[in-house]
Amino acid sequence: MSVLVYTESEQGKFKKNAYEVASYASAVAQMMGTTVTAIAFNSTENESLGEYGVSKVINVKDDALATFNAGSYASSIAEAVKSTEAKVIILSSSTDTKYLAPLLSAKLSAGYAPNVVQAPDSTSPFTVKRTVFSNKGFAHTQIDTDIKIVGVSNNAFGAHENKTAISVDEIDATTDATTNDTKSLEIDKVVGKATIADADIVVSAGRGMKGPENWGMIEELADVLGAATACSKPVSDLGWRPHGEHVGQTGKPVASNLYIAIGISGAIQHLAGVSASKTKVVINNDPEAPFFKAADYGIVGDAFEVVPQLIEKLKAFKAQNG
Repeated sequence: MSVLVYTESEQGKFKKNAYEVASYASAVAQMMGTTVTAIAFNSTENESLGEYGVSKVINVKDDALATFNAGSYASSIAEAVKSTEAKVIILSSSTDTKYLAPLLSAKLSAGYAPNVVQAPDSTSPFTVKRTVFSNKGFAHTQIDTDIKIVGVSNNAFGAHENKTAISVDEIDATTDATTNDTKSLEIDKVVGKATIADADIVVSAGRGMKGPENWGMIEELADVLGAATACSKPVSDLGWRPHGEHVGQTGKPVASNLYIAIGISGAIQHLAGVSASKTKVVINNDPEAPFFKAADYGIVGDAFEVVPQLIEKLKAFKAQNG
């Protein structure tokens, strides 16, 4: 009776969150006195999961599943649950898995607890701590179903090395998984830059930038920090930046280690979507901007003066420290 963990990958490479959920699954398995089995799709890096406590990988190889499809993936994962007799399934809290988890829950009649931030308080009864009310509070949730699904919040648990001997089974997808009616028609990807989902640092800007022609310094700051770029909803609605960069409650949630908000006043929907970030810094010329109440650090000043100086200082720091 192993713990099963779904490890996300893209073009054969594991995403950052794959190692975090593998580490979480390893912690749960140790509490339950069992082992960890991972399921991956078309991965070429399966052995690397052994560094994080996974003892077996089921790698589903099928070109039809090269692109994420929640219904198809749910079918394959459900089959893996049956074959391994797993009672606990660990997922990340990415956009994809939040689409996948309810489908999997329905297939398996399993209870699902999303946004979990630490190892279970107890495995008998199975109780987890998770964020609620748009990350404004915590709840200790007991899952009483026979099969349990846990969604781990990004950057909450971390990746922890726990080297384990590992074996890999390459299998074909089930017919049910390859005949799903949902098809991806187009995928818009960020190329050559850190993505919002994987970035430890996110640099975000709003209407205070006055226009898309001024975004160069935001991208330069992000480049210096190795960060992803993001924006507020009004900015994406105006067409200044791609909708894929819109973060907030109605856009992409952010759980980065550092979130820098430039020229963003801090509407409640935006704050709710970024509240899981560990450290929040705001740069705004309005000292009454709501974001200052939510930020860990704030700079009252004109972004067009502050940001260039910040870039200069960071470049000098990097040059001195290699």
